[in-house]
Amino acid sequence: MKSLYLRSGLALACALGLAACGGSDDNMQLSGAVRGLTKDGLVIQNNGGPPLAIPANAGGFVFPELIGSDSDFNITIQTQPASSECKVINGKGKSGAYGVFAVEIQCLTFSFDLGGSITGLDSDGLVLINGRDRKVIPAGATTFTMTMPTLKADGKNYEGQVPDGQPYGITVFQQPAGRTCTVANGSGIMGGTARNDVVVTCV
Repeated sequence: MKSLYLRSGLALACALGLAACGGSDDNMQLSGAVRGLTKDGLVIQNNGGPPLAIPANAGGFVFPELIGSDSDFNITIQTQPASSECKVINGKGKSGAYGVFAVEIQCLTFSFDLGGSITGLDSDGLVLINGRDRKVIPAGATTFTMTMPTLKADGKNYEGQVPDGQPYGITVFQQPAGRTCTVANGSGIMGGTARNDVVVTCV
């Protein structure tokens, strides 16, 4: 009789807490952090399941479908955001007893050249700036770009380029000898291609 009561009590305990007794109730969120996402369009999936759209500037994500402990997960990117590239870190594994905490999506927004034309520059000394980026323009130049190639590990970014969706504003930091230069069409918002419509006129 005592063993019958014991078995009954154990069965009730398992019914109230299946996870503790080896059950597989889906009761945990699958979520993670998002870094550097500045554009809409990112869509992810778990195990090829329903897509989850993540909006621009999101700091994290949560799949609406719950998972159980000891469940396999594999988060992949179905669609990349515009002018960006995202990758999933720690996106494949098995959930523990208390959820999944180490998943992260890291995104990089593409950057593009910014430049234009120059007229009347017949002396040295002209320096243009865009924020912290500075470009020395030699005498006789008829075009310019703020881009200055530098050694980068990923080979994709160059000093002076402007990320898609970010503002820019080119101004004259230093005038050339004996001339006064002005900038037209020097400010705006960078789009998904290079801009070369800035006009510098020296008189």
